[in-house]
Amino acid sequence: MKVEFVLNGKKVVVDVEPNETLINTLRFKLRVKSVKRGCERGECGSCTILLDGQPVTSCMLLTMQVNGREVVTVEGLENDELFKKLVDSFIEEGAIQCGFCTPGILLTAWAGIKQGRFKSRDDVKEYLGNLCRCTGYVKIINAVYKVATGGAGR
Repeated sequence: MKVEFVLNGKKVVVDVEPNETLINTLRFKLRVKSVKRGCERGECGSCTILLDGQPVTSCMLLTMQVNGREVVTVEGLENDELFKKLVDSFIEEGAIQCGFCTPGILLTAWAGIKQGRFKSRDDVKEYLGNLCRCTGYVKIINAVYKVATGGAGR
């Protein structure tokens, strides 16, 4: 079946199987490499994308569910000023180690900042559901909070 959606600002049309997950379509058919395969149960957040502006796990979505919708990955935010500030803050705070979880965390953080959710570090801690096995979260929380409160950027 054909599915049409907007991916990172560009309309795409792709043939998919009825049971094909969005992560498989993105990685294997559309060659989006920032979306990582982790737990495949929607728990780790490594496959996070923005669907109509909301962070969701792409391993739990069938591709046909995004028909007519907007999907954004980190590749689609490369020129976004807020996204650049987040990346800079992650680097400055040492919030990146192996980098496997980073794209999903950046997308979730970007959405949370855009929605004005972060009034405290505890707000960041509660909103970010992505798992990271390297950093211990403190540096990630600090990096996100710094941008949310206007303390980082290029």
